[in-house]
Amino acid sequence: MTRSLPIFFLLILIQTLSIAQPTVFQWKQVAPGVWKANVGKPEKISPLSIAEIKPQFEALQRLGSPVFPALLNDSKNELADGKTYLRFPLQKVEQLFGLGLNFKSVQQRGTIKNLHVDHYNGKDDGRTHAPVPFYVSDKGYGILINSARYLTVYAGTAVRKDSKNPPGEMDRNSQKDWDSSPYSDAVEVLVPAQGTEIFVFAGKNALEVVQRYNLYCGGGTLPPKWGLGFTHRTPTLFSDEQVLKEVADFEANGYPLSFVGLEPGWQTKSYPNSFVWDNKRYPDPAQFLNKLLQKNIRANLWINPYVSSHSPIFKDIQPYTASHTVWVGQVPDFNLKPARDLYKGLFTKQHLNIGVSGYKVDETDGFDNWLWPDVAKFPSGFSAEQVRQTYGLQFQKMSADWFHEKNTRTYGLVRASNAGASALPYVIYNDYYNHKDFITALINSSFIGVLWTPEARSSKTSEEWLRRMQTVCFSPMAMLNAWADGTKPWTFPDVADKVKEVMQLRMRLLPYLYTTFAQYHYEGKPPVRAMNLVEGFSFEEKAIEGKLNSTDNPYAQALKQDMKDQYMLGDYILVAPLFAGEKSRKVVLPRGKWYDFYTGELVGDGETIEIKNDMESIPLFVSDGAIIPMIPPVLHTPRKDDILPLTVRHYGTKAGTFNLYDDDGESFDYERKVFGWTTLRVTKSQGEKLEGKHVADKQFRYKEVKWEFMTK
Repeated sequence: MTRSLPIFFLLILIQTLSIAQPTVFQWKQVAPGVWKANVGKPEKISPLSIAEIKPQFEALQRLGSPVFPALLNDSKNELADGKTYLRFPLQKVEQLFGLGLNFKSVQQRGTIKNLHVDHYNGKDDGRTHAPVPFYVSDKGYGILINSARYLTVYAGTAVRKDSKNPPGEMDRNSQKDWDSSPYSDAVEVLVPAQGTEIFVFAGKNALEVVQRYNLYCGGGTLPPKWGLGFTHRTPTLFSDEQVLKEVADFEANGYPLSFVGLEPGWQTKSYPNSFVWDNKRYPDPAQFLNKLLQKNIRANLWINPYVSSHSPIFKDIQPYTASHTVWVGQVPDFNLKPARDLYKGLFTKQHLNIGVSGYKVDETDGFDNWLWPDVAKFPSGFSAEQVRQTYGLQFQKMSADWFHEKNTRTYGLVRASNAGASALPYVIYNDYYNHKDFITALINSSFIGVLWTPEARSSKTSEEWLRRMQTVCFSPMAMLNAWADGTKPWTFPDVADKVKEVMQLRMRLLPYLYTTFAQYHYEGKPPVRAMNLVEGFSFEEKAIEGKLNSTDNPYAQALKQDMKDQYMLGDYILVAPLFAGEKSRKVVLPRGKWYDFYTGELVGDGETIEIKNDMESIPLFVSDGAIIPMIPPVLHTPRKDDILPLTVRHYGTKAGTFNLYDDDGESFDYERKVFGWTTLRVTKSQGEKLEGKHVADKQFRYKEVKWEFMTK
C-alpha cells in the first residue's frame, strides 16, 4: 500500500501539469504603433493572408510612435481542448466599438458575438456580412484577432472569480437597482483552433487607432472618380437597348448617372452562372459597352461565383471545387491557383478586355441553407468554416488584382468581407431594408475598415423615397437598385425635384468626396466617421430602464442609449438624416461652432439642437472654418481631361485650410507619385476680413476658383 502512494501522487502531479495555465502575451512591434503576438500555432489561412495586406509603413510613421498600451499588459492566453482562449482587461468606464458590421448598435461593450459570415438577419449577434474580429477602445487601442474561424467574443459580459475588480454581490429581493448584467472587467475570446495571431494598434484617440488599422491593412481604397458618381442597377432581364434607353431617360430628365449595373439576366445562365453574355439580350456586348463609355458611363456586372454546367470553364474547374454545390453550381476553391487562373482567363476575355468596369459579387455570405454546409470539403484542405469566413474577401482580392494589372481602377459591390479589406475597392450591401438600421451600419463600418451603402430600392411613400435617396447620396456608393421593380429617381413626382437636387449635390461635392477618399488611402481616415471618432464630440452613455415583463424581459434589462443616427462625412460635414414619419430630430454637435451647410447660419456651439422635418433637404452642418470645394452640377463624373470651374465655400469666422487632392481619377498612376495636393486657405486680415487663396499644384484640374463666404 505504501509503495502505491508515490505512484498515485506522481499521477496527480502529471495531471496537474498537463492542465493549460494562462500565460502572458509576448508582443513584438511590427510597425509604428502596431504589435503582434502569436498564440499556439496560427493557421495558414487568415483574413490578412487572404487580403495579402501591404502595410503603409511611412504613413504609419507619420502618425507617430506611441508606446504599448499599459492596460493590455495583463492580457492572458491559454490553449486547451484544441482551442485558444484569450483575455484582455477592461477599465470600468471603457467603451468598445467595432466587432463586425452591426446594424442596431454602435457601442459594443456588454455584448456577445459569434463572428460568422452570414446574411444579416435582424440581430447584432455577430452573424453579419463583415464579422471583422477587431474592436476599438475609447482608451486609445484596438485589438484584431486574425483568425478565419467562427470566433465567440464576450465583450465585457463574463465575470471571473479571479477578477481584480469584481462586481459586488447583490440581492434582487431587497435591491431595486439589482442588475442582471454585472460589471465585467475583461473581453474574452474563444478561438476554435490551436492558435492564432493577435494584433494591437495604439493611438492617442479612437480615430488614430482606426487609422493605424487601415494603414496596416494597406491604406483605404481610392475609387475611380466615376465610382463616386451615381449608379443605377437596371431590372434583371433588361436587354442592351433597354439599358441604353434607361440611360437616355436619366439624361433627358436631368438626373446624374456615372455607372449602370446589369443584374443576372446579362448572362446566358444564372443561379448557377455561365459568366458568358446572353447573345439575344446583348448581341454585341463590346459595342454596347462602348456606347455607354461614349456617354462617360461605365458598366458593372452582377455575378455570384458558382459555376453552371453551361460555363466554358465547367469541365476544367471540376478538380478544384468543393464537395457540395450552391444552387447546383460548382463551388470553386480559390485557395488553389488553377481555380483562380481559370476565372481570370474567362473574366478577362469576356469582361475586362471589352470594357467592363467592375462586379457586384452576390451570395458569398449566407443564409446557411443556401451556401455550402460546414461539413463540406474543399480540395485545398481548408475547412468549410475557414473558406466561408474568407470567400468574399478572396474574390475581392482576386478581381481587384485583375484590374490593377490593366492599370484601371474598379469599384464594386460585395456581400461578404472580413479583416484586411480596407484597400479593396468594394462596398458591402445586402437584402435587409431597414432605413434606420442602414444608417447605423454606415456608422459602424467606420470602425472596421469596410465600406457600406444604404442603397435605395423601393419605398412605400414619397417621403420615405426622398429620405432614402438623400442618405444614399451621403454614403460611399450612391446607388439606386431597381433590379426587381424598375424604380426610377422620378418615381414619386411630388419629390422628384428634391431627389434631383440631392443627386446633383452629390455630384457638386465630388472634389470634397474624392479628397475624403484620398485621406482614407493616404492617412487611413475612414470617409464616413462615427461621431465617437470625432474630436470634441461628447455623448454620455445612458441606460434606459427596460419594463419588467415575465416573458420578454424577466430581468428588466436596461437598454443602451447610443449615437447611431448621425455621422461625419470627411473632416467637415456632419450628416443628420431624417426618416419617414419623423416630425423633428435632435442633433448632438461636437465642441465649437457649427453652421447650416445650405445657408451658412450659426446653428449651435457644442450643444444639442432640435431640427424640424421640412421635407426640403437632408440636414447638413459644417464646423467653424470649414472649407468645402465644389464643382457645377454635372450629369456625369468629369473625365480625366475635363477642366472645370471650382467654387470654394467657407463657413464661420475662423481661418481654415483644405488640402485638395487630385489625380487622373482612373488609373493607378498615383502609386507612381502622379498626383497633387493643392492647399485652399482662408486667412484673416487685421480688420477681421476673410480672404481665400490657393497655390495650384500641377495636378490641379480647375480653370478658375471662386470663393463663397457663406456666413455673413
